[in-house]
Amino acid sequence: MKVAIVHELLTMRGGAERVLRILAEMYPEAPIYTLLYNEKKLGEWFPRERVRKPKLPNYYLLIPSPYRFNHHLYLKHFPKMVESMDFSEYDLVISTSSAFAHGIITNGKPKHLSYVHAPARYLWDRTHDVTEKASKGILGSLKKKYLQRTFHPLRTWDAEASARADKIIAASNDVKRRIELYWRKPSDVIYPPIDDFWMRERDEKRMKSEERYFLIVSTLVSYKNIELAIEACKTLNLPLKIVGEGPYKKQLQRITHHASRITFLGYQPKKQLKELYADATAVIFPGKEDFGLVPLEAAACGTPVIAYRGGGALETIIEGKTGTFFTEQTTQSLIDTLEKFDQNLYSENDCKARAKEFSQERFEKQIREVVAGL
Repeated sequence: MKVAIVHELLTMRGGAERVLRILAEMYPEAPIYTLLYNEKKLGEWFPRERVRKPKLPNYYLLIPSPYRFNHHLYLKHFPKMVESMDFSEYDLVISTSSAFAHGIITNGKPKHLSYVHAPARYLWDRTHDVTEKASKGILGSLKKKYLQRTFHPLRTWDAEASARADKIIAASNDVKRRIELYWRKPSDVIYPPIDDFWMRERDEKRMKSEERYFLIVSTLVSYKNIELAIEACKTLNLPLKIVGEGPYKKQLQRITHHASRITFLGYQPKKQLKELYADATAVIFPGKEDFGLVPLEAAACGTPVIAYRGGGALETIIEGKTGTFFTEQTTQSLIDTLEKFDQNLYSENDCKARAKEFSQERFEKQIREVVAGL
């Protein structure tokens, strides 16, 4: 069976790319089609010789190199680029989609299994937030009009393209609900797995660090709401470590000015990140995510999670056993939860047992069953 894999953007390491990595290991001969590829950031996971990408618009070479992987610059072109991919030589195509990959055209010859992390948030449930943020500043009104004109045809295309897959798999029940709401399509749920690495016991007994701290592990983008954790920890003078990189880093660093107990650690290799998870008082998860692997990685290391009560976190965290929730996406709501939080109420064993329910073995078995059905 000849298999191809499609993934929108290979420009940063996130939860979707971790799922892709497992699919790529399941089908090691499958080429990976993508719209943008940053070899510097993803070459170790997905080597250049395995990656296929369509021709970018002519103005690509005119864009200064630091901005060439900003996908917002190519939004209008992505549907045509996705549709230009030729899969006639394959028996099966697996797309992992957060915006455009589900819209590939297979003409019925290869079967198309689409694993949907979410219908594009900026086209549906976050459209007004995105356009309002864009409207600020000197050129705000022009940017807002441009996005409104861009989003409308993309939304139409997105809904029409949702009918092209032979089978849709949703990454969570929250995503399944939105697929039904926006696309009017049925889907089955297969939760993303966490890497077995997180569940392996360490050879040496863990020594707790002297100073306990709260931990953020995230791509640094605005919708993750990391500023809530920063402001809450500043107010309470709590130590906070932030792991991750992203375009919102400078804005977040400005917020932490004069907050000596808040530190940015950048990207951390898995071994060091495992230590950071294990030594944390709790991991703070302030965004509303489609699923979210971070709470499960923390649980696998025996650490509870403090999360916003919404999205995929409701499907992974057992309240009072593996973590707790704050009810509003406000600094004060998080402060109230942090003030009451007691790590001693949570068991490492309970956390680890919950993580094992989302194993890579389970994920691979469920994917292979769906493929066999197709």
